Amino acid sequence: MGEEPGLTIAADGGQLRVAARGSWITPLLGRVGTELDRIEPRGATRGVFDLGAVDRMDTAGAWLIERTRARLADAGGDFSLAGVQPDHQRLLDRVKEAGKPEPLPEPPHHTLLDVVARLGKGTIGAFERGIELLNFLGAVVIAMVRVLLRPRRIRFTSFVSHIEQVGLDAMPIVGLITFLVGVVLAYQGVDQLRRFGAEVFMVDLVAVSALREMGILLTAIMVAGRSGSAFTAQIGTMQVNEEVDAMRTMGLDPIEVLVLPRVMALVVSVPLLTFFANMMALIGGGLMGYLLIDISPAQFASQVREAVSMWTFWVGIIKAPVFAFIIGMVGCFEGLKVQGSAESVGRLTTQSVVESIFLVIVFDALFSILFSYIGI
Repeated sequence: MGEEPGLTIAADGGQLRVAARGSWITPLLGRVGTELDRIEPRGATRGVFDLGAVDRMDTAGAWLIERTRARLADAGGDFSLAGVQPDHQRLLDRVKEAGKPEPLPEPPHHTLLDVVARLGKGTIGAFERGIELLNFLGAVVIAMVRVLLRPRRIRFTSFVSHIEQVGLDAMPIVGLITFLVGVVLAYQGVDQLRRFGAEVFMVDLVAVSALREMGILLTAIMVAGRSGSAFTAQIGTMQVNEEVDAMRTMGLDPIEVLVLPRVMALVVSVPLLTFFANMMALIGGGLMGYLLIDISPAQFASQVREAVSMWTFWVGIIKAPVFAFIIGMVGCFEGLKVQGSAESVGRLTTQSVVESIFLVIVFDALFSILFSYIGI
């Protein structure tokens, strides 16, 4: 293998001389590495590494020598190499260059072009995401038709369990939020209408706002933040644990097993939650009406009957299953897009909520245009 490497250290005045000998190769460097670490300048301002007696050297040996020379030079002084064979010199030069990190080139920067580039990238990404969501919509519709044609394939246990989770368990928070919104609408309505002596029309404001828009919109937003995010996190965790892949291996369709029970549970639950939210908003408005302008519950109910028609009520209810389908589909879609890390689960859960609320508001605007066009 060769002669074991060694060192001879001598200090002469202001000069430190280190003479190396033997084979500086990886299997033999254990002891000499410790000796190199112990070398100190000892006040010397100049130093020489004499490598004339080194017969063999590999990358590890060259790295030890170069590291020690650089350490002594950093301590103050001029430390050079002497007696280096040409082959060894090339190896030492390569090790020295490898130890110097090259600065990354600064990318060309142009503020306007960067804004345009980000805008274009975001637009293309949104378009591609929309295409993927449409493909997923088609897969969900096909699976739903297949299940409805063969009702025995419906997973009733999972379906009922999700109705409880997204419907019954959501009633307290949905009821509280819509009750408080009814209180706020009534208070602000009385405050503004008092200027015209028309405080009693606060009932019309609360009833129409709650039944047509606020009840369904607040319910959909709460369900998107509560249940849609839960769908994404649940299915995403299954993706990380490779449970979805195991389903496919066993011949099970993840859309039929995981997606349909959740979507169908939302389609059933959200209209019922919307009705509950409407009633809680009217109760909140009625309570404030009694406290602010002394309208009795009977008077409030009579005024509501005069202010709203059946279509005012049905406008909000008609929107509910559509919004529910959107929230369920987006939540499950993002869950199935999770790829192998907890960070992906968190990111796509957030993205699921944002996309669901955005699509709900877009479709709410489209419904408003449609109902206005047909005169409802």
